[in-house]
Amino acid sequence: MSPIALTIAGSDSGGGAGIQADIKTFSALGVYGCSVITALTAQNTLGVQGVFDIDPAFVARQIDSVLSDIAVDAVKIGMLSNQEIIENVSKLIERYQPHYLVVDPVMVATSGDELLKQQAIDSLKKLIIPKANIITPNLPEALVLLDCSAPKTLDDMYHLMDPLMALGAKTVLLKGGHLAGDSAIDLFHDGNTVHLFKSPRIKTGNTHGTGCTLSSAITALLAKGYTLTEAVSAGKDYITETILHGTELNIGQGSGPVNHFYRNS
Repeated sequence: MSPIALTIAGSDSGGGAGIQADIKTFSALGVYGCSVITALTAQNTLGVQGVFDIDPAFVARQIDSVLSDIAVDAVKIGMLSNQEIIENVSKLIERYQPHYLVVDPVMVATSGDELLKQQAIDSLKKLIIPKANIITPNLPEALVLLDCSAPKTLDDMYHLMDPLMALGAKTVLLKGGHLAGDSAIDLFHDGNTVHLFKSPRIKTGNTHGTGCTLSSAITALLAKGYTLTEAVSAGKDYITETILHGTELNIGQGSGPVNHFYRNS
C-alpha cells in the first residue's frame, strides 16, 4: 500500500507554498497526498493580496471525510487562520489520533505578510502544539510563540529550545534561516538532545514556500516509516536541493518557488 499523508493548510494561488507545495512535496517523495483547505489566499511571488477563511464547520467536514475513509499515515498542519478553525481541527485530531502529527506554525509568509490572526495564537499554543510529534517554527514564528526578542547568535537559538519544548510538542525543529551568516543552521530537539544541522547558505531569490516544503517533506518521510530524526535529516537534504535547483525555474517577479521536482529535471 502506498504511504499516505494529509495536509491541513491554506491554498496558495501562486502554487509555491501552502497546500500546493505540500502536495508537490508528497508526490516528489513517493507519498499519496490528501488535503484539507483551511483558507484561500490571493497570493503570488510578490506577496499576499488577500485571505478568505473557509467556514470552520466545512474544514471539519473535510477532515472527517478524509480520516473516516482513508488510512492516513501522517498529518501535517500548516496555516490555521482563526480560533474557530483551530478549535475544530483540534477536536478532529483528538477523535482520529493520527500516528504522526507535524505542526508548522504558519504565522508569517516569506514576503512578511501576516497569515495568522493574533487572537488565534493562544489557541494554537493550547490546542494544537501539545498534540504534535514535531513543530517546525522559523525564528520569526518562534519569537511570536515565545513573545521574546530576536536571537542574534547560535547561542541565542540554543536558549530558545527548552522554552519551545515547554509548549508541549514531543520534538522541535527550530529553523535558523533568518540568522545572519554564511551557513543555514537548524536545531532539532529530539526530547533528550539538541542536534545541529548545518548547510551552506544558498544565495537565491527562490525561497517561496521553503517552510511548507520542509514540514511536508518531514511528514512524507514519517509516512514512509522514517524515524523523527531520520525524517528531519532527510527532509533537510531535500529542501536544500529544492532551493539549489530553484534557479532552474523562472516563475513570477518576486520570491520564486523552490523546485520540488528537481529529480525529474
